[in-house]
Amino acid sequence: MSRANQAARPPKRKIKKGDTVVVTTGRDKGKRGEVLRVYPTEARVLVQGVMMVKRHNRATPRAEGGITTKEAPIHISNVALIDPASDQATRVGYKVLEDGRKVRVARRSGEVIDG
Repeated sequence: MSRANQAARPPKRKIKKGDTVVVTTGRDKGKRGEVLRVYPTEARVLVQGVMMVKRHNRATPRAEGGITTKEAPIHISNVALIDPASDQATRVGYKVLEDGRKVRVARRSGEVIDG
């Protein structure tokens, strides 16, 4: 594969929707939450209760106006997966099981993350 094609394709992401993650840096450092959505092309994730921002909404015939608070996407490099065994942040690796399935593995404990 040429260098030009590598730059255009986003790298493999090891965090999926539904994972529990901890924020490793930034204003929300230490907060935990569930991944609500993954944006692979932007390398960002939406985490429940993290990176809360205020939005000023104009009133429309259907919706009331006002200031609402919602989550904003955070860069995927600023979050780490929670190890199911030790309940701490861990890196993620891959392993092929005897039955041929490729699963994610917590590097800290070696525990399989996917069921």
